[in-house]
Amino acid sequence: MAKILVVGDLMIDHYIWGSCERISPEAPVQVVNIKNETKRLGGCGNVVSNLIALGADVGVISVVGNDELGVEILELLKSRGAKAELVISETGRKSSQKSRVMVSHQQVLRLDTESVCDICCADEIVSKFKDILAKYDIVLLSDYGKGVLSNYLTKQIIAISKNNNKMVLVDPKGKDYSKYKGATLLTPNKKEASEALGFSIDNDESLELALKTMKINYDLEYSLITLSEDGIGLLDSCVRKFPALAKEVFDVTGAGDSVLATLGYCLASKMSIHEAIDNANLAAAVVVGKVGSADASWGEIESLKTKKIGFERKIVKLDELLKVDRSGKTLVFTNGCFDIMHLGHISYLQKAKMLGDILVVGLNSDSSVRSLKGNDRPVNTQYDRAAMLCAMEFVDFVVIFDELTPHELIKSIRPDILVKGADYAGKEVVGSEFAKRVELIDFIEGKSTTKIIEKIKKSSVSSICIG
Repeated sequence: MAKILVVGDLMIDHYIWGSCERISPEAPVQVVNIKNETKRLGGCGNVVSNLIALGADVGVISVVGNDELGVEILELLKSRGAKAELVISETGRKSSQKSRVMVSHQQVLRLDTESVCDICCADEIVSKFKDILAKYDIVLLSDYGKGVLSNYLTKQIIAISKNNNKMVLVDPKGKDYSKYKGATLLTPNKKEASEALGFSIDNDESLELALKTMKINYDLEYSLITLSEDGIGLLDSCVRKFPALAKEVFDVTGAGDSVLATLGYCLASKMSIHEAIDNANLAAAVVVGKVGSADASWGEIESLKTKKIGFERKIVKLDELLKVDRSGKTLVFTNGCFDIMHLGHISYLQKAKMLGDILVVGLNSDSSVRSLKGNDRPVNTQYDRAAMLCAMEFVDFVVIFDELTPHELIKSIRPDILVKGADYAGKEVVGSEFAKRVELIDFIEGKSTTKIIEKIKKSSVSSICIG
C-alpha cells in the first residue's frame, strides 16, 4: 500500500443545496429554499480524500484554528480514515470553510471563512517532520494560500525530504514559485504557470519555453503543466503531450487535487512518470464529470481504461458498485423500470439525489419488466433505458437486476437512504430493513409511461379512422 504524507491547508467544503422559484421583494436577489446541506474535507483535505479513494495510507500535517470548525475538520479527517500526524490548533486563527449555495447543481453564491496569514508554529512542524516523514513513501504539498505552507516551512520540508530521498510533489499557489525550488514536480495549470513565469502560454513554442524555464529555475526532476482539455504537457527529450479523455464537463472543482493525488499515488507505487500522467488524466476525467468537490476511485479509473467512457462508466455490476468509496458520503438508492423517460422520472430522480451524495438506480432487466408488466413491455431495451438514466447528471450509478424486486440488491448495497414514490405511504417498502431510513417522494400527477403508451395508441387509432 502506498504511504503518502499530505501537507497543506485543511478546510471544509460546505454545500447548501436548494431550489429557487422567485426573486426577493426586498432586493434583486434569488430566494433559495434550502433542501439539504453536505460537508466534506476541502483544500488539501480533497487531496486526502482522493488518495484514500485510490487506496493509499494517508497522513496529514496542517494547522487549523482553535475553534468549532477546527474540531469539525479533525472529525471529518478521522471519518475519512486519514492519520492526523500533526494537525495543530492555533489560537487566534480562523479555520477555513467555503460555503457554496447550489441551485439545480449550479453555484449561485460562495461564502468564505478563513485566515490567510502565515502560521506561527512552523518551527514545531519542522522539528517533528523528519520523524513523521520516515513512515511515508512520498510527500504532497497542497498549497491553497491560507498560510500553512509559508516560504520558510515549504523550503524546510523540501530540503528535509530531499535529504531523505523522498519525492515532493507540489500543487503551487501564487506567482512566486521560488519557495518550491528543489521539488520533484509542480502541477500548475496553463494560467497559473503563465502568471508565475511572466509570459503567455498560447502555443507549442511557448509551452516548451515554459516547461524548460520551470525545470531550470526551480530545479525540478520533472517539468509538467496541466492543459485543461488538452491534457498534460511534460518535458521529456522534447515536449510530450498526454491528451485528456474527451468527455462532458460538469464541474472542474477539485480536478487539480485529483491530478496531484493520482500522480503521487502512482509514483509512490513505483510507476513511471508516463504511467502516472496517463492515470492522472483519467482521474481528472472522472472528477470533472461530477458536481462539487469529488474524488476518483481506482475502479473508476480502471473503467475508463477499458474504454467505458461517457455514460457507460455509470452502468456497473454489483461487485463494481461495492468497491466504490462511500466514506463520509450518503448513498441514496431507488429502483424502477424507467421505460419511457418523462418529466415525472426526471423530477423524482433529481429530488432523490438532493437527499445525499451518491444516487444509485436499480433498473429492472427486460425479463424482469416482462414478468411485471406483460410481454409488450418494455418498450425500450435495458441498455437503452440505462443509457437514458446515465445521461442525467444527478444519477451516479445504474445497476441492472433480473429479480422481480430489488430485495437482494438492497441487501448487498445497504443504502443510507432508500427512496420510493409517495404511493408507498402506509405500505411495506421492499428492502427497507437494510436501509438507515426510507424517504417517499411525490410524483408529478399525470406523468407515467403507461399514459404515454395509451396516448400513442389512441393517436394511432385516430389516424387510422381518419384515413
